[in-house]
Amino acid sequence: MKVAFWGNTQKEVFWELLPELTSWLQEKGQEVLFTTHIHKRLEDKSKFNYSIIEEADDFKNVDFVLAMGGDGTILSAARGVEHRGTPIFGVHLGGLGFLAEGTVENMYTRLESIIAGNYTTFPRILVEAVIEGDTNITVTALNDLVIDAGEGFRLMKCSLFSERHFITSYSADGLIVATPTGSTAYNLAAGGPIVTPWLSLFTVTPICPHTLSSRPIVLPAENNLTITFPEEEPGARLTVDGQLEYSVPANGRVVVRKADYEVNMITFEDRDYFQTLRTKMGWGQHNGGVNSE
Repeated sequence: MKVAFWGNTQKEVFWELLPELTSWLQEKGQEVLFTTHIHKRLEDKSKFNYSIIEEADDFKNVDFVLAMGGDGTILSAARGVEHRGTPIFGVHLGGLGFLAEGTVENMYTRLESIIAGNYTTFPRILVEAVIEGDTNITVTALNDLVIDAGEGFRLMKCSLFSERHFITSYSADGLIVATPTGSTAYNLAAGGPIVTPWLSLFTVTPICPHTLSSRPIVLPAENNLTITFPEEEPGARLTVDGQLEYSVPANGRVVVRKADYEVNMITFEDRDYFQTLRTKMGWGQHNGGVNSE
């Protein structure tokens, strides 16, 4: 198998694990590839035997991507792979790591399973947004899109439509459009619902709405959503997966839809989504409560 490394190079533990992990994979007969980002930051290249991912289409020839870091690392890996379908196996190196299927403690066991073919891939939907203005900009997110007023403390005013149907108007700090994968991220912190990742839905959650009646809404991902702004609004900001920012021009609008491709995440039969919610999010747990486990 060909294994492409994608890592959070700012974490010291990534560099500590890299030599032993690459040697172990090669002893198992696997081919190792590094992204150019890792290659450029590798201090002693002579100690490693690897090929380089020169361009995004090189992922087509890779069996899976080993994303080592936190959830942000997996989100950026998904953006790197895009429509190419290469499965991603996430190993979290500390922190929450909700999206990761592996840990430092069990990654060798998990990798053994992958090499032996004892794994499955779980397709995750993405949300696509087209920022319409003088020039249209198209972006995709695995977790969420966040629209707000940008720098400062100004309220954002906008209206939401599903296809041609007006849903409601918002006066809030911002608006989150989350995929099921992203429902446990910013959406959850802002009071939105948890949506299981095998559903094809979007949640739209206002951030600190300036009204008592504005609530999150769950909508089918097959419907196009349009977010418009009043003429007096000077523009807005669109943030993709908490990592990339784009300006929405005055009198512009944002059209949101389900992307026409999915990202494949590697998972295993012994993994349970609700168990992950309980252990990593503390879902349903309270002092003095009964735990079924």
